[in-house]
Amino acid sequence: MDYISHLRSMVGNEKVIMVVAGAFVFDADGRLLLQQRIDNAQWGLPGGFMELGENITDAARREVYEETGLQLEQLELFGIYSGPEYDKTFDNGDQVSLVQVLFTCKQYSGELVISNDESLKNRFFHLHSLPENIFNEHRVFIDDLLTKQRRPIVK
Repeated sequence: MDYISHLRSMVGNEKVIMVVAGAFVFDADGRLLLQQRIDNAQWGLPGGFMELGENITDAARREVYEETGLQLEQLELFGIYSGPEYDKTFDNGDQVSLVQVLFTCKQYSGELVISNDESLKNRFFHLHSLPENIFNEHRVFIDDLLTKQRRPIVK
């Protein structure tokens, strides 16, 4: 049983704090990697929930690898996002208060997986031509990237 299933077996749908790790991955041309999510067909950053026994950078690397096939190398902290505006209730009723930790990465290895069980598509986009249907919950992160605020961002 994974951590989330184990936790939910004890607390049901009650609100719990969950940590999410993800990354802005850039190719050599400065294009941003986005994942078209399988659950809602919207584009967003690759990432997901941290597991017990992981540190935050390992979680980001594992999640990006699972979703894209890329193995991240050097990571730089982009930002930490938390607070009531990041609370969420999933379709199954599970409630979470998210702490989202994002990194930037310009060095990686491996072959980009175009699609898999978690991704309809994975693709690099120029920052001036991002898709319109960006996952609402990731829009704030991308907006912060585009405004070139001082980093790391802590909200």
